[in-house]
Amino acid sequence: MYIGVDIGTSLTKAVGYAADGSELCVHSVPTELTHGEDGRVEQDIDAVAGSVGAVVRAVAVDLPGDPDLVALTGQGDGCWLTDGAGSAVRPAASWLDGRAADIVRTWDRDGTADAILARNGGMIFPGASAAILAVLDRDEPAVLGRAATAGHCVGTMFGRLTGERAIDVSDASYPFLDPVRRDWSDEILELTGLSHRRELLPPVVGPGGPAAPLAAAAAADLGVPAGTPVSAGPYDLLASARGSGIVSPGDGLLIIGTTLACQVVTDDPAPIGHRAGLLLGTWQDGRWLRAMPAMVGTASLGWLLDLLGADVSALASLLADSPAGARGVRVLPYWSASGERAPFVEASARGRFDGLHLGTTRADLVRALCEGLAFAARHCFDAAGLTGRLAVCGGGAQSAEWTQLFADVLGRPLDVVEVPQAGAYGAVLSALEARGESPGWPIPAHTVTPTPSSRSLYDDAFADYLDRVERAREVWAGTGSRGDA
Repeated sequence: MYIGVDIGTSLTKAVGYAADGSELCVHSVPTELTHGEDGRVEQDIDAVAGSVGAVVRAVAVDLPGDPDLVALTGQGDGCWLTDGAGSAVRPAASWLDGRAADIVRTWDRDGTADAILARNGGMIFPGASAAILAVLDRDEPAVLGRAATAGHCVGTMFGRLTGERAIDVSDASYPFLDPVRRDWSDEILELTGLSHRRELLPPVVGPGGPAAPLAAAAAADLGVPAGTPVSAGPYDLLASARGSGIVSPGDGLLIIGTTLACQVVTDDPAPIGHRAGLLLGTWQDGRWLRAMPAMVGTASLGWLLDLLGADVSALASLLADSPAGARGVRVLPYWSASGERAPFVEASARGRFDGLHLGTTRADLVRALCEGLAFAARHCFDAAGLTGRLAVCGGGAQSAEWTQLFADVLGRPLDVVEVPQAGAYGAVLSALEARGESPGWPIPAHTVTPTPSSRSLYDDAFADYLDRVERAREVWAGTGSRGDA
């Protein structure tokens, strides 16, 4: 038996699996984000560690025996600072954090961002570890002086459980990694002015990721025997791809979750010229994931439903009550306070509704937002180079109506993955394969095909969307007038 743990931004989940991959039990607990001045978004590292202990203990009680593995995955990016004993020296800066927007703008203007893109294949955004480290180096140097490690969520929790200091190649990929050598790039550290902080970066392990026995001090908290193997596998984007069976070049995965994560497997790490997205090392040699994780997904839908006094159970009827095209209502779906990072980087990006009139209904607003998110996904996949099969998972994929809308806007079949917790599933699969096992677990899915009659409408609407995005970007960058977007 195995336990997969997915440490999300707002929810930590643990899943118990039998030897054949069947799900035995699942437990989850919410975690909190704090929002402060100057765009900071943070999490309490001790509270996140407590959530991991809580869900693993709950699963361990439900299992008929001791697990053979605890496999971790979770949110990426941000900056999680700990001291030599693994204790937090400050709250973790989330991937949603926006305090480094001015540094990103400077790097964009002076060519630093382009130089990193040429060497790493990814674009800097405010929630990237380099940007956050740079702003902390400027504003909180004493805090960095007390830190031993600047890691990410999964590696930090792995260190708490095992006492080992390491990072999986997927978490390390952005932005300091040389993607071919799979080790830190001194040149990128120099470009960002952070060479003097290199000792904060933990050893890179991959493909396969770090693995170590569970420390005695952590065993009681997890309710699992000391010495149980613990893995810090690929972070959630990659774990979900593995758990969805997306392993061949050209194939893609759409995760309809807090972020609208669009990603395509590639065997070519060369930069593609798009000034956005991430190139992530995977669990396999010679394979990378070109990821375009847009900043807002189901979070924006939840925000709108709250404003309208509705909940997610009303989504199907609201989508049904408005025709394709939402009676002329159009959306630019950029509601994150940190702006956007895919398929372009703009910290000042903001959402907007256009085409409202006295006849606009609640259903029109909801459909327009869902269509806007689907247009954003199409934009991302065009940039990422999708050529093959496309799978979909995440909380939003549970809505048959919204999934159909995505298929219609994307103009291609979607394989809806029927693995309930694809991230945890993929974390366990990756860990087993890293130690030489071939579990052969099934990945069931059903296919949603696009509606032929919608193709022309959505092709035209997508072209209009791209035009509105480009005009809005002029406004966000301060080069356009407020009335031309």
